[in-house]
Amino acid sequence: MNLTPKQLRILQLIRDWRVRRGYSPTMQELADEIGVSKVTVFEHVEALIKKGALIRDANKARSLSIAEGIAVPDESRPLRFPLVGKIAAGYPIEKVAGEDEIDLEDLLGPTKGHNEGAFALKVDGDSMKDEGILDGDVVLVERTQVAHNGDRIVALLPDGSTTLKTFFKEADHIRLQPANPEFEPIRVKYCQVQGIVKGVVRRY
Repeated sequence: MNLTPKQLRILQLIRDWRVRRGYSPTMQELADEIGVSKVTVFEHVEALIKKGALIRDANKARSLSIAEGIAVPDESRPLRFPLVGKIAAGYPIEKVAGEDEIDLEDLLGPTKGHNEGAFALKVDGDSMKDEGILDGDVVLVERTQVAHNGDRIVALLPDGSTTLKTFFKEADHIRLQPANPEFEPIRVKYCQVQGIVKGVVRRY
């Protein structure tokens, strides 16, 4: 897909806001982030919609989202993942925004592979240690809003905090189960699934 530098930046910002906060930026927030006018941002967004990279619900605020099947260009290099912040594997904390990448080729050497719409988060806490996810690890996350019982997910909680836990849908609530007996399960009526953990990276 042929994108201008600002169009690429807009896609990255929308992706990162949705991962970190659970919603998309407004046109004004995009304009402030990239240092242009709101009118210029609107023109870029319209171009991205025409190219099939973005979807927008005209009747809903903060509705910009990456179109299905579209990988943001910084996600397309094999084994390179945008490192978009930290995730609590302990008591829920607000995720820390970050502008970085983790390149598995730097850790593992060249390997064939392709990454579609995945991202990385640095683990903060030890509530998942009995499943081998330790404080300081990096988890590789497949972006999705759908989870099944037993999936290890990145969850956005109603209070705006995020956590990494195992997902269970129960009769009248969702149980987010830690893998450490020192932590109690988190029980909520609703949470927004941000992605499912697909792998763990640890540097010794």
